[in-house]
Amino acid sequence: MTGPTGVGKSSFAVELAERVGGEIIGADAFQIYASLPILTSQPAPEILRRIRHHLIGTIPSTESCDAAMYARAAREKIAEVVARGAVPILVGGTGLYLKALTHGLADLPPVDPVLRQQVSAMELPEAIARLREADPDAPDLIDCRNPVRVRRALEIVLSTGCPLSQSRETWSSPSLEFAGFVLVREREELRQRIEENVDAMFASGVIDEVQGSVGIGLGAARAIGYREIQALLRGEATFEACRAAIITATWRYAKRQLTWCRNQFTFPLLNLTATPDPLEAASTLLAGPST
Repeated sequence: MTGPTGVGKSSFAVELAERVGGEIIGADAFQIYASLPILTSQPAPEILRRIRHHLIGTIPSTESCDAAMYARAAREKIAEVVARGAVPILVGGTGLYLKALTHGLADLPPVDPVLRQQVSAMELPEAIARLREADPDAPDLIDCRNPVRVRRALEIVLSTGCPLSQSRETWSSPSLEFAGFVLVREREELRQRIEENVDAMFASGVIDEVQGSVGIGLGAARAIGYREIQALLRGEATFEACRAAIITATWRYAKRQLTWCRNQFTFPLLNLTATPDPLEAASTLLAGPST
């Protein structure tokens, strides 16, 4: 189960897991870290008590996790869940993690060391501009706040001479039998939910959480809101500007997630706004494999 941030994946997954006898395996690049639970919207303790969760808050925030590491860990958890006779339910909005799990990673040619050195020397805005020039659609497929992913995408586009979307078509054949769906809501409803989630985050004490964070590695520090709240704490932004910046960044991220889902998955859409009984619809979708 995937979909944009703010759509309600976590709460829906718990209800679905209770209905089908499932356990939840997280697929979120930031919730996997063992800190900043408010900022990364980790499931609340009462939710974690209702249904067993995996790969949520399990990696020290001083370390980093990538798609290959995630895929290995998720396969182990899937095997454990199946051995207990439960249904593994993958839940998260990090499409690259899910794609790495279900299809393996793309087999791309090595990057020329000279090109890598040139790209590494670019400042992030320059790398984004160069990527947009070489492949106008590529910035919509990645997190442009992440310098590592921007530079890697630029390396791929320049070294292959192909659009990033075409290179991603070289994923291997599905290595697991799976069924899936993409949770969506109507545009205005999703935007409103994102704003409400950001306000709830502040009400829950996210400023104190960020202020008290120490030893945060580059992976966890890329979570939306961390940089904005740090600027607020340094006196470089007002609360109103910080809130607006987080809402804007979250909304842009949600749109990138939807673009990824359209381009990388063939999962059917499950519209939580328009579907009369989304739990029943989800149960039906899970009953049969889809690739």
